[in-house]
This record gives sequence, C-alpha cells and structure tokens, in this order.
Amino acid sequence: MAHTLSSPANVVRSTDAPRPVTRALLAGGVVAGPVFLGAGVAQGLAREGFDFTRNAISQLALGDLGWIQVANFLLTGALVIAGAVGMGRTLHGVPGGAWAARLVAVFGASFLAAAAFPADAGAGFPAGAPEAASLSAHGAVHMLGGMLGYLALCAAFLVLARSLGSLGHHGWALAARLAPAGVLAGFAGSSVSVLAFTVGAGLGLAGLTAVTARLATTAPQPTP
Repeated sequence: MAHTLSSPANVVRSTDAPRPVTRALLAGGVVAGPVFLGAGVAQGLAREGFDFTRNAISQLALGDLGWIQVANFLLTGALVIAGAVGMGRTLHGVPGGAWAARLVAVFGASFLAAAAFPADAGAGFPAGAPEAASLSAHGAVHMLGGMLGYLALCAAFLVLARSLGSLGHHGWALAARLAPAGVLAGFAGSSVSVLAFTVGAGLGLAGLTAVTARLATTAPQPTP
C-alpha cells in the first residue's frame, strides 16, 4: 500500500516492489554494461591489429567488421536509456531521483551518438589504415559526445548518492560518491595508456550496473 505525505521533509515513496514493466526497464540498465564490455573485449581479442594498450574500444566500429561495434553502441544506448526510464519510475518522489534518471539518459544517448559518429583510425587500427593526420569532424563529435556522456554519468552518481542515502542505503551512497573518482582517474591516465581510459570507462559502466541492480531488487522504503 502506497503512503503519501505532503511535507517536503518526508518524501513519499511506495513500499511496493517495482512493477513488472519497471523491473524490465531496470533490467535493461543492469545488462547494458556487461553487454557492451563483453562484446568489446571479444572483438578486441579477435580482430587483427587491435591492441588494448593502444586502441580504444570505440575504434572497433571501423573496418569491415565495424558494424558489430556499431550495433553494440546502439544496443547499449537503448538499454541504458531503458534503465534510466526505469530508474526514474523507481525513484519517483525520491530526492534527486528525477535528475539522476535524466543524467543517465544523457549517458545512454552518448552511445547512440558514438554509433552515428565513429572514431578516427589510428595507432595501427584498423590494420593497414593510415594514421589520421588530424582530428576529423566525425571524430571530434565522437570524442565530445563521449566526454559529455561520461561527465553526465559522473554527475548521475553524485545525485544518486543523495537518493540512495535518503533511502537508507548509506554504503551504496558512499560507493556512488567514489565512483566518479575512479572514472576520472582512468581518463586522466589515458595520456599514459589507452588501457587506463578503457578501465575508467568500464568502471563507470560497472558502477551503473551495480546501482541499477540494487534499485531493481530493493523496494524503496519511506523515510521516518
């Protein structure tokens, strides 16, 4: 039975578990990270000339088999956006819930942009492709979209920390506050090795998977 309160100090939440449609949407957010990373790692190991220490997973969208990574971007973007909708439904009325869902949706949209605007060739991949002399227009859009997407994810973690704290999940709130540090540290390390960037991006996806799974398996409880 749902409880309602008019006082802003006591935000209203339902004690019912998420409904089937909401659970299905959240499931999309849960599997998005594993799907993207699993498909990316499998392709990176299989494709000639790809080196995780020199090449970004985004570059897998280039070459004859690039359509596989393009499909991976599109599927992941759709799954993250579905998870964002489920998150918004689950956290309706919870402090920060609406903004967390919006920011996660922006992160999902960045994958769709990555599919439409591929990265430039470089660092020996695709095999035999010449090095890009300068950043192309589509390469610039790709980089900008990815940067904005991950900044939105980092902001979403900070907002989710407030939501999780208000629900009494203080350990999860602390983890959400720490997640952006790991993501940004990986990106900062990309000047030394592209692998650091990949690890940072993977941490962001893994963190989103964990938080979304928590929301899918735990019904929000009203704050006293």
